[in-house]
Formats: sequence, structure tokens, C-alpha cells
Amino acid sequence: MKFKTTLILLVVFLVLLGGVFLIQHLEKGKKEQNKLVALSPDNAEKIVFNTGKETIAFEKDSKGNWMISQPLQAQADNNEVNRLASDFSDLAVERVVEEEASNPKKYEIPQKEVTLHFKDREQPVKILVGSKNALDNTFFAKREKEPRIVLIPSRLSSVLENTLVDFRKKDIFSFPTNEVQKITLQAQDLQWKAVKKENQWFLQQPVEALAQKSVIQSLLSSLSGLKAETFLTEEKTEKEIKNYFLDNPTYKVQLILPVENQKVEFLLQEKEEKLVATTSLSPKIIQAEKTLVSDLTKKVNELREKEVASFYSWGTKKLAIQRGEQKFVLSKDEEDNWNFRSPVQKKADKNKVETFIRKIENLEAEEFIDLPLELKDYGLDSPQVKIQVFEEKKKEEEKSPPVTILVGKENKDENTVVVKNARFDYLFRVDSEFLENLPQSPEDWVQKTGEKRREEKTTQGKRKEK
Repeated sequence: MKFKTTLILLVVFLVLLGGVFLIQHLEKGKKEQNKLVALSPDNAEKIVFNTGKETIAFEKDSKGNWMISQPLQAQADNNEVNRLASDFSDLAVERVVEEEASNPKKYEIPQKEVTLHFKDREQPVKILVGSKNALDNTFFAKREKEPRIVLIPSRLSSVLENTLVDFRKKDIFSFPTNEVQKITLQAQDLQWKAVKKENQWFLQQPVEALAQKSVIQSLLSSLSGLKAETFLTEEKTEKEIKNYFLDNPTYKVQLILPVENQKVEFLLQEKEEKLVATTSLSPKIIQAEKTLVSDLTKKVNELREKEVASFYSWGTKKLAIQRGEQKFVLSKDEEDNWNFRSPVQKKADKNKVETFIRKIENLEAEEFIDLPLELKDYGLDSPQVKIQVFEEKKKEEEKSPPVTILVGKENKDENTVVVKNARFDYLFRVDSEFLENLPQSPEDWVQKTGEKRREEKTTQGKRKEK
């Protein structure tokens, strides 16, 4: 009895399993019927696109990048060609129009042709594309040697309307921006030179000063990312350089890269709302948008780093302040509390200490005072205050001098004061508001008990009333 039951269950199971396989097979067949092409775009190695006006051929190089081989030899835009390959290698059918078409020409087939060569197939796949369906903007299409006429998605419009320029690689002047070590810019009313030292940029001409790294990096990124809207010439000649006025360019930028001391030169000419450009990296002359110009026209003071000192307040572990003969030192303990180390050993008011450190961190130049200069003219031969900020280093072997700020003469009418970062020869004129947070003595920053805090608040309140 048990054996008979088991046998019946087994038969039922096999019937159900067969049903599942049958359903899957039918669904697979249905899906395949809903595809004009169902292949992997990864295996596409050559594409020929007849746009109706020109024939463009693409082939993959040894590194898997797409190259244009017809009507010219040039680098292709990988994203655009991959999109073409993906769209037509795995091509969905929106609706079948005719199973056995006798006259494809009534659908204007072919207006365009896409032929794909796959490395795992001997014969290429050719899709013939006709006119748009006026009802939903889908396209009439068929596979070569197949009778079926179908509608394919309207989203293909963008790739089918591409021209040769759309398929070309447009950022042909790219270079590794992080490897640039020197920049020289020449323009009609602007010239400057900057060099990279220890991951920081320094202006050398017309003034020696720290530059804003983000501004320099923006310029390099804009140069490297310059994209062609139009290719004006494929192989430039001296005559063409003159015709586009690149022999006397609006901007000339020279970059030095460490690889064999390579020099890259950009020649850029403003032309109405466009920019004509060429480089020593390429024989081509292109026309591009003028978005780069905003970086090229920055004045020297716009390139300079305005921060008086570059450090992170949260990483500060020690602070030293000297006013005349009086000097006091504070340090942060493992619980992130501040304590005086000299001339007294008391707990400090954490809020007051860290507020002051943030003020120093955020000091920015309202004006630069460059060499030649006399320190005594700005009260910096004998500064009224010397501030030293020590940052915490992650590694014990990392040693660097503290950030040292010298405070000179204050102009109370303008609410400014001249300060000097010991690292630089030039001076900064800054807002003097930070001096209000500067302690006159350690007692100003000593942590108060509850009663003393109340007394202090009461005193402050009476002063405000008066």
C-alpha cells in the first residue's frame, strides 16, 4: 500500500515538473518572439551604422575601446557606441505589424541600417529601420532576410539620430591632472606661473604665495575635460593655425608633467561665444564651449589662498599664546577636555578655547601685503600676540612645525588687524573680531564653578543694562 502511494506521488510530481518545464519553454518562446534580436552586446566587436546620409563603422581595439574606422580613423565615444551596441543586440519588439510582409518599402524600410558583427557568430546581424509610426513614435523595422515587420521602441530615436560627431570621443585633450607639476598662463593682460610642492600649489609669478588648490585643480580639470563641439581640422598646418588666429592666441597655457619632463601646451582663441583650441597632444583643432574661460580669466588675487592658516580645529591638541612676557599653554586630554599646563595647572573652559581656535581656523585675508615690506611698519617686529596651534598627528614619526600666527597693528576705525603666518613672507589684513575672544590672562579661560558662573553672568547683565 505504501509502495503504491509513493508511486502515485512520484507520477504526480513528474507531471507537475513537466508542466513547469513546459510553461518555462512557452514563456521563453514568447519572450524570443518579443525580441527582434536577443544576443549579448559584450560580444559585439564591429558595428556598421548607415544613417541614411553616411556610413559609420566602429571596431574594438585590443583594449576593448571603440574606434571609428570609417569614414575616418578616430577615437569613438565608448558610451555612445556601447549604447548603440546594447540597444540593437538585445532589441525588443513593441508590436508585430506583419508576419509576412510583401512590401517593406511602404514602411520606408530601410531608412537606416545597423549591422552588428559578433565574435561568436559567423554571420552578422543586420537590422533595417524605417519611418516613425505617427501614433507613438515607434519605428518600423525588420531583420534582413526575415519577412516579419515590427515596431521597435521610440527611445531608440536618440541613438538613431546621432551623427559622426556625436559618436566621436570629444575630450581628446585629456591628461592626468594629478601629475601636473607646473603651470604657466599667458594672456593679453594676465600672466602667472605656479608650481606644485608637497601636494600644494604655490604661485611663483607675479608674486610668491600659496595658491588655492581647489582653484588650480578646477582649471586643470577644465582643460583636461575640454570637449569638442566641432572638429575644425584633423591634421593642423601652420596655415590653419594662422587662419584660426592660434599663432596669437587669447590664452596660452603650458603644463609640465614629470614623465620625461613632458611639456603640454594649450592654445586657445576666443571666438564670439565659442572657444577654438588645439594642443601639443593632438593634431586636431576643435571648437568648444567657453565654459573654461571663467577659470582662465581669474586674477592673481583670486588664485591666492585666503586662509591665514590651514589646519583643522578638531585635530588641534595643543595651544600656546604669548602676550608680551606672559605665556600660557593648554593641551587636550584623552577625554577631549582642555587643561592649562602653564603658568597654572587648571581645567580650561572647553567652549571658550575651541571657539577661539575655530576663529583662527577661519581667518581669511581681506587684503594681502606683499614684499618688499618692513615688519615694524605693521607692528610685527615686536608682535602684540603670538599664537601657536599644534595639530595631532596619526603617526608618531609625523612631525611638522606648529601653525604660528603673529598679530600686529590693529586699525580700530576699520576693524582690521595685520597678521603674519610664520610660514610665509607676506602679510594678511584680516577682520579683528577674533581678538575679542583672545584671553588677557589664564583666568579668562579657567573653568568656573557654578557659583562663579552665576556671578559672571550677573556682572555681564549689569554691564549691558548700563
